Amino acid sequence: MHPATGNSRRRLLRGIAAVAVALPLTFGAAACGGDDNEGSSTDANKPVELSVFYWGSEKRAELTQTALDAYKAKNPNVSFKITWQANQGYADKLATLAASGDVPDLFATDDNMLADFATRNVTADLNEYKGNKLDLSKFPPSLVEYGTVDGKLVGIAAGENTQGLVYNKTLLTTNALPEPTTGMTWEAFIDWAAQVTTKTKVPGTMDPSADYKAFWVWLRQQGKDLYNGKQFGFTADDVAKWFTLWKGARDKKATPTADIIHEGNVTDISKQLVVTGKAATSFVWANQMPELKKSTKDDLGVVAYPGDPSAQWARAAMYWNVANSSDNKAVAVDVINFLVNDEAAVTALGTDRGLPSNMDLRAKFAETVTDPAMKLSIQVENDLASKFGKAPQVPPKGHSTFRSELVKAAENVQFGRATPEKAAADLIAVVQPKLG
Repeated sequence: MHPATGNSRRRLLRGIAAVAVALPLTFGAAACGGDDNEGSSTDANKPVELSVFYWGSEKRAELTQTALDAYKAKNPNVSFKITWQANQGYADKLATLAASGDVPDLFATDDNMLADFATRNVTADLNEYKGNKLDLSKFPPSLVEYGTVDGKLVGIAAGENTQGLVYNKTLLTTNALPEPTTGMTWEAFIDWAAQVTTKTKVPGTMDPSADYKAFWVWLRQQGKDLYNGKQFGFTADDVAKWFTLWKGARDKKATPTADIIHEGNVTDISKQLVVTGKAATSFVWANQMPELKKSTKDDLGVVAYPGDPSAQWARAAMYWNVANSSDNKAVAVDVINFLVNDEAAVTALGTDRGLPSNMDLRAKFAETVTDPAMKLSIQVENDLASKFGKAPQVPPKGHSTFRSELVKAAENVQFGRATPEKAAADLIAVVQPKLG
């Protein structure tokens, strides 16, 4: 999930409390309605109130408010009832609202949630608005594809992201070592990492065997995919091969020991091994470069994950969705279109939800960026855009379970508690029944 802009927990909770007091979680008045688009407001003079729900930090709330204020300045008949909260518990809250028929008009999801809510008919199909109220012509095609579930366009990317291999450039330069490159094979990368360990005494790479992003890219390079409908798109043998690849890397001292690897498996970006000095590289999201840079004085670089870069795709860091029950679908779609295609809105939102989805506006935004880490992140992702392959299907319900169970299975192998084969078989057995 796209990380919230860093703020202290105390400030975040204070912001949530303030919003909760001013804007209670009562969406029903704006969101009750039929399943079709009849009754959607298109009258520029008719007062419309849209309920909006998303997760994030105080900073995200400020940026979003600025963008919505810009929309209201052009559409004074539209007002917003905004509620936001921390990432933790957001999906559960949205599920509760869906179960009670109280879904907000406009809300956010990510690829952990999208298919689940789409298959429950919570999200509206926005295909009918494409080319009319919704202009996606400046989006990378795979970014549009990655918002489609069962042929329905149910999510519009609020921003784009892709996988990135971040490395300690200062460490490599100081020791006259070559930098990793996009397109190097996994085996070549592991050999390179072993060389880094030998020369610098810093393990060359984190062990990404617990990282679903890395496993997913590797699978696509084998001609497979993470999912095929509501089933896995791979076998236990594939998982065992992946675990064995990294067992070999550990044997070559290309990675840290299991206890340090465990530290790299946490989601806190500030604890990634590339910035704590416990590995020369980390497997992250490309747009996390600026946040990583805040945690180290060393210069960082970023390239694609090892292997064929066409296995990567333009991923929605977050989606905007419209409630299928909303009386004001057309207005909600118009707001989304504004947020992703209006220059003032895109500038206000920045990269908080990923790189701008509109490639023309991304290029304009890049000209204004002064942060070297963000400049590099944008440059790398733009370079990769020409190499991106077709987007995979949006993960089905149960994807979050797979992610957590992959960590457990990988760590069982890393700590020697299970063979790659046993850990792989256990992973499939636990997760497959929960997909759907």
